[in-house]
Amino acid sequence: MISKRIKNMTPSATLEQSAKIAELKKQGIQIIGFNVGEPDYNTPTNIIHKAEEAYKLGLTRYTPAAGMIELREEICRKFKKEYNLEYTSKDVIVSSGAKQSLTNAFMAIVDPGEEVIVPTPCWVSYVEMVKLAEGIPVLVRMEEKNGFRLDVEKIRKSITEKTKAIIINSPNNPTGAVYSEEDLRLLGQLAIEHDFYIISDEIYEKLIYDGEQNTCVAALSPEIKAKTITINGMSKAYAMTGWRIGYAVGPTQIINAMTDYQGNTTTSPNTPAQYASIEALANSEESVEIMRLEFDKRRQYIINRLNSMENIHCSTPKGAFYVMPNVSYYYGKKYQDFTVNNSLDMANYLLEEAKIAVVTGAAFEAPENIRISYSNSMENLIEGMNRLEESLSKLK
Repeated sequence: MISKRIKNMTPSATLEQSAKIAELKKQGIQIIGFNVGEPDYNTPTNIIHKAEEAYKLGLTRYTPAAGMIELREEICRKFKKEYNLEYTSKDVIVSSGAKQSLTNAFMAIVDPGEEVIVPTPCWVSYVEMVKLAEGIPVLVRMEEKNGFRLDVEKIRKSITEKTKAIIINSPNNPTGAVYSEEDLRLLGQLAIEHDFYIISDEIYEKLIYDGEQNTCVAALSPEIKAKTITINGMSKAYAMTGWRIGYAVGPTQIINAMTDYQGNTTTSPNTPAQYASIEALANSEESVEIMRLEFDKRRQYIINRLNSMENIHCSTPKGAFYVMPNVSYYYGKKYQDFTVNNSLDMANYLLEEAKIAVVTGAAFEAPENIRISYSNSMENLIEGMNRLEESLSKLK
């Protein structure tokens, strides 16, 4: 028998679509993929060489459960350099990806029946992680008309005596929104006033545009720092998605609890990948900036193109590498035998008719939208937008 815990999880809204994509590719049909949430770049060579060096030197054994002290110290140096924050290696845990760091955090602080506020649209796994920890996700909708800005007043109204934490993500997946320092400071004050934690997922912190600045929540004040668990990792900024290195930084007591949990599940992350991550953090700023500038060119193209299409509206993202156009105008319309009634239908229609893969907004609690990743070549973006516009024009 399958446990109630697993049965309580909602199956991925993208599984059916992923199966269709695989079947079409098996038939030799070329699909333009706007569904993938990872950089289309290779890992920078200096990072690869550091991992190769570790392999050649036989540095392939276990490390401490919380990760190599050298990497944890490098993470502390990063926070000091970029945000003037003081941490020690005891305040850091390195995990097999930021997703594991998030899971560790929820398992460490959430008791059964406690509530975790989740601003939406949100990344697909947050809600399921809270449920796995036997917590109760409290979804709070951020408004598209406000650019998906963090609505602190809405969050305030959602706080109860059972509130244990809020999970935020800025720059945001799927919307690309970057939360302002003002709003984050107000949120920090709420956390202090009502005694809950802020789990701040800052995995996209390096991918930011239009002169915006990432606000590290923990840097806002010592009091807010004491209520904040910062999640980050190597995947997005350094094109290291498959290396599976993430980390969390926060109050020592919580990091210790996360380490206890990790020590009894996966224990230490990949050792050569940890050596590579030290190199990434210390010596890869130029590579990150090259990628960021190229993402920005693509972002500007796709925003302009989408907003030039009839009956499509797309908020301007300030970070990450996603756009979230509103496609609800087309709900109830059809082409031949295909009727588009919702976001999942739209994703399936575009896959079958345009041969482009996007993600249904329903997966992110955004039923009026689809998510498009511009982590793809400019050539594919141009062709994909041509196909999108042509396919939408057929819906009547």
